[in-house]
Amino acid sequence: GYVWVFIAVDHCNSELVGVHASKSGSRFEALEPVKQGLREHFGPLERDVAAGLQLRHDHGPQYMSNVFQDEIDFFGVESSPAFVASPEGNGVAERFFRTLKEKLLWVETFETVQDLEPALQAFREIYNEQWLVARHGYSSPAQVRRELTGSVAA
Repeated sequence: GYVWVFIAVDHCNSELVGVHASKSGSRFEALEPVKQGLREHFGPLERDVAAGLQLRHDHGPQYMSNVFQDEIDFFGVESSPAFVASPEGNGVAERFFRTLKEKLLWVETFETVQDLEPALQAFREIYNEQWLVARHGYSSPAQVRRELTGSVAA
């Protein structure tokens, strides 16, 4: 059967901040990668934890639902829908999906969602640390984050 893969990509450094696979394509499942990124970069999920952050998304029903919009609003995240019928408005995520398909989803077969999920998390680690992004002078997303935040490598 079909599996939904939801992602959250930082538009600044192209870092995959969250990824989640599910048999259900619900608005609750779509929130999971957003929550992963918020937890990792902002701490515990509480009101206005990410005030000022913008979330670019397409006009899919999951993202436009009241539940999704209310949840991101609770975290202080501003909704920034891409223009309708304009995938380049969400180009960073679209480009990442192409990479994910070419390097993992079209190459390996997974029997269950439970098998896919750890593979996605492993891909996230490898991608963030090793994938070289041309627009960042062939630095990895993690390198760019470290440079921007002044943090040292883990």
